[in-house]
Amino acid sequence: MSIQAYQRAAAQAESPRETEYRAFGLVTQGLVRAREQGRGDLSAYVEALDANRRLWMVLANDCAQSGNAAPETLRASIISLSLWVSRTTSEIIRDGGDLDDLIEVNRSIMEGLAGRT
Repeated sequence: MSIQAYQRAAAQAESPRETEYRAFGLVTQGLVRAREQGRGDLSAYVEALDANRRLWMVLANDCAQSGNAAPETLRASIISLSLWVSRTTSEIIRDGGDLDDLIEVNRSIMEGLAGRT
């Protein structure tokens, strides 16, 4: 089985919650690697931060859609977090700083998606 066929099969078998969990896992891994490796490979560092920001932008855009069935307070919280992620990411890229807060927020979201508190 080719990797593309496997990915298609996995995508069809996953629930939206599992897909979101997997997406957060991938971008959080990238942030952890970026934190460990530092700004030595600036391109990889910025790419990890930007991938995280893009994920949050997708979530915020989804929450802004009128057909989104999530509770309004949850949608508003996700949009607010997305704005914070975007602002924090820009500050880290511009001024430096650590990635711990971004990683912690992502891990908290993953725990919620996994049904853990």
